[in-house]
Amino acid sequence: MTALYSLQGVTKKYGPNTVLNDVSFEIGENEVVGLLGDNGAGKSTLVKIMSGVVQADAGEFTWGGSTIDRMSRETTERLGVETIFQDSALVPFMTITRNIFMGREITNRLGFMKMKQMDAITADVLDSVVTIEGIKSPKQLVASLSGGQAQAVAIARAVHFKRSLLILDEPTSALAVRATEALLAYLTQLKSEGVSSVLVTHNLHHAYQVCDRHIVMNHGRKILDVRREDTSVEELTAAVVEGAEGIRRYREGRH
Repeated sequence: MTALYSLQGVTKKYGPNTVLNDVSFEIGENEVVGLLGDNGAGKSTLVKIMSGVVQADAGEFTWGGSTIDRMSRETTERLGVETIFQDSALVPFMTITRNIFMGREITNRLGFMKMKQMDAITADVLDSVVTIEGIKSPKQLVASLSGGQAQAVAIARAVHFKRSLLILDEPTSALAVRATEALLAYLTQLKSEGVSSVLVTHNLHHAYQVCDRHIVMNHGRKILDVRREDTSVEELTAAVVEGAEGIRRYREGRH
C-alpha cells in the first residue's frame, strides 16, 4: 500500500517530560487507521503534530513519498488535512454556518458573503453526515447548542472541507448512539471516495468496527501496529490497559 502520510522518529518534550518518544508510522491511501491508547499515551499531542499545530522536537514527515520541509498548519491545509480536535474551537456567539465557513467563506466578486448558499450547504452537511437531532437551523448560534450538537458542528466543518486526510480526535465522545453510528459509517464511505482517516478513540469496539489498521500508544511510544485481520478487540484491550506486557500475555495465552 502506498503511504499517503509518513512520520519517522517523531519526538516531543515539554520540559523534562518526553511526551512522544521516537514514534514512526504510516497512513496509507484509502485507509482508516485507529490511534489508540490510555490517557497520557501521547495521542492528542501526536494529532496536533500531524496537523501542523504543534512542532515536533525531532522527526521527519513525508506526503506521497515527498519530504515535507516545514510542518505547519498552512502546510497541512494545503495538503488537504482536516482535523477534528477534542477541544474543537467554535465561536459561541456566531451562527453554525459562520463557524463552519470561518476563514473559508464563499463570497461574490465584490467580496460579500453568499449567506444563502453557505446556509444551504451547512444544512445539507448536518443532515447527511452527522444526522444530529435538535438543530433546527444553520442560523442557530453555537451558544444555544448542547455539547453533542456542538461536536456535530465541528465534525460537519471538517467533513465538508476534507480532501485527502481526515483526523478525528475522540469525535464520538459527546455524540448519541445514532449520530455515532452515522459518523463511523461515513468513515467507511470516505475510504471508498479516496479519503483516508485517522480515528483516535477510547472505544475499541468502534475502532475495530471501521479501522483497517490499529496503532496503540503507551507512555509516548508506539507499542503495536497491526492490521485488523491480525488482531482482536481482546488484544487491543490488553495493549491499551497493560501495555507491551499485556500484548505478550495475550499472545502467550493464545498458544
